[in-house]
Amino acid sequence: RRSFTILDMIVHKSKAFWIAGSIFTLAFAVLVIIRLGILEKLLFRPRTLSLESINTVTERDTWMNIFQNERKIGFSHTRFYEDTTGYRLTEAVQMRINTMGMIQDISLNTNSRLNPDFTLQQLDFEISSGRFRFSVQGSVDGNMLQVTTESAGSSRQLEIPVKGKTYLINSIMGAVATTDLRSGDKYVFNIFDPASMGQAEVIAEVIGREFIDIAGLNQPATKVSLNFKGVSQLAWIGKEGEIVKEKGLLGISLIKTDRKDALDGLAIESSQDLTKIASVSSNITLDNVEALNVLKVKIQGIPSNKLQLQGGRQTFHQQILTVKKEALANLAPELRTENLAALEKIFLKPGPFIQSDNQKIRDLAREILKGEPDAPPLTRARKLLDWVYTHIKKRPVLSLPDALSTLENRVGDCNEHAVLLAALARAAGIPTRIEAGLVYLKGRFYYHAWNLMYLGQWITADSLFGQLPADVSHLRFATGSPEQQLDIMGIIGKIQLTVIQ
Repeated sequence: RRSFTILDMIVHKSKAFWIAGSIFTLAFAVLVIIRLGILEKLLFRPRTLSLESINTVTERDTWMNIFQNERKIGFSHTRFYEDTTGYRLTEAVQMRINTMGMIQDISLNTNSRLNPDFTLQQLDFEISSGRFRFSVQGSVDGNMLQVTTESAGSSRQLEIPVKGKTYLINSIMGAVATTDLRSGDKYVFNIFDPASMGQAEVIAEVIGREFIDIAGLNQPATKVSLNFKGVSQLAWIGKEGEIVKEKGLLGISLIKTDRKDALDGLAIESSQDLTKIASVSSNITLDNVEALNVLKVKIQGIPSNKLQLQGGRQTFHQQILTVKKEALANLAPELRTENLAALEKIFLKPGPFIQSDNQKIRDLAREILKGEPDAPPLTRARKLLDWVYTHIKKRPVLSLPDALSTLENRVGDCNEHAVLLAALARAAGIPTRIEAGLVYLKGRFYYHAWNLMYLGQWITADSLFGQLPADVSHLRFATGSPEQQLDIMGIIGKIQLTVIQ
């Protein structure tokens, strides 16, 4: 899902070897969209489903093995039971992920309280891997979700408007299982994703009844399809209302089992290299990409209307994407906030993962620019980019990337580099956003994230590779906020590229 180098000493010689895929939602969507409580399993709002007639839902204690192409890579444990105010829903997930030959363990824990009608009262979510930890605590108050995020010892309070009632997908699926499901029924939900602090629609469609093999037993189940941003996942609901099987991206699936079987085997297995699986082959080899001024690529296999292919250095016409390297002449000699347009001002503001108002970030930006606080924006941008390029060790991190954690741990892949540069630049008065898409490497295009900095004009910048502007093999599909970057998920495994010039 990300781009990174392993050793600083080989960045120049073999950065290409270590590049991996990157989709900023999630920063996490490519690797764990199937299940991990981030996307398909978080907060939903039903638009067409009535919950008033739901029968009593039985208490559930479910263990599932997680496989990637029949190789066990983890397990999940979900509990659902009644308490004094409604229901409790908890889930623990452990996975072992391989990204470009590096194997890392990751854990996710969700603890929630639900009202009697299955609407959300409170949510406590945590993701951790190695030295990185990110947590979200939230509670619903009317039409507002009160959220506190914590990373690197710093907390932030947010108020997020929710569109109607808010649900957890596990409780919805359990409720759906107790209703009279009919083939062809469709339900629309609004999802809140703590990995991006954004909301988007999910469509659930009942496909029908079928028999599936679970633990050697042929048992009936209701097959349901979930569609999010063009990504489809299948879930099979058993007769007791619990999910007994799931199947989705990158060959990842979950199958119900018992506690003993779920806890066995994780120490041995890991996933296949998910970053390479998600990459896209190129029809030709591109030599010396950094020297190219123009790149033309034909895009097929995906709907392009939801991607941000047009604008800035990119033009898109009749399936042909043309990328032209920006010129750095005639940029602004200075930037004054009062003279910026509304769009530029938006990308001066801090965010949940881009903590540009944090004192540590502000102090570091001043230190980097010490002696030249009034230098032209291009000069300051280069200094900030060079600091991130030099001081952040390049290696994969399986966590939700945020600027403070990256600064504290001094390690990360393209997502960590991008959020830290964005935070430092915004603290220094340079509007900066994050872009996501594909970048070329030795015969393939890999998912990647980089920055767009406003220096009088919007200029691409890649602090992982030390490029300003970034080379033309950076093909932008999304720009702006993490929520917008989730649009990329729908192209994984579908896009076809042909380099034509």
